Amino acid sequence: MAIRPYILAETNWKSLKNASFELAVLPWGATEAHNYHLPYATDVYEGEELASEAAKHAWEQGGKVIVLPAIPFGVNTGQSDIYLDINLNPSTQFAILSDILTVLNRQGIRKFMIFNSHGGNNFKALVRELGLKFPEMFICVSNWTKVFDRATYFKETGDHAEEMETSLLLYLKPDLVLPKKEWGKGNAKSFKIKAFTEGWVWAERKWSQVSEDTGIGNPAFATKEKGEQFFKDVTAKMGEMMLDLCRADISDLYE
Repeated sequence: MAIRPYILAETNWKSLKNASFELAVLPWGATEAHNYHLPYATDVYEGEELASEAAKHAWEQGGKVIVLPAIPFGVNTGQSDIYLDINLNPSTQFAILSDILTVLNRQGIRKFMIFNSHGGNNFKALVRELGLKFPEMFICVSNWTKVFDRATYFKETGDHAEEMETSLLLYLKPDLVLPKKEWGKGNAKSFKIKAFTEGWVWAERKWSQVSEDTGIGNPAFATKEKGEQFFKDVTAKMGEMMLDLCRADISDLYE
């Protein structure tokens, strides 16, 4: 496999010694159960592959983007009793981000994107605080799951190890997906109090009380072909966004 110059983990000092980049992208996933059939690193694989392909799209059009190694652990506070679901507290995430941004800022890379790949990660409050700490930098968060209306691609709804994620993994890592006979149904309970289901009141879900198989959403109609089309469309659009960020003047972002 050829070295991809926009992937930090693959490139080398010979290439980087005199290089300069406009945008650094940090994929951030999680290590957690994904129904019975998907790997614990599902969010990591998705984040790495989607960020890399989007960066390729931008790079090939002249965008100076570098993808950092993915963070494999996310906020899993609602899954403390699910075996080996690894939790990072938001305060730990803030410390990690602060250290990374200190390096980037010192070295003149002033545009930074958190490429979020896990629903339990919520970076808005952290980005607000980091913005005060690093006023010279432009810091943003992307959520690839929200780029398109999933109903355009997938029959079943859900938000964890459902048809969409299963389709993506069938395309990206088919050897890590168990046979279909092993797939759980992804049945999930909802709050009895209506306000929580309407979305204007929020509380963290206790995962083992909500789902029997750790999935939320039926994966039964997942296919590799659906995953491939979704992957290509998402990365093309996100690649254009990365290119726009590379070209942007962060002192002149509004109209």
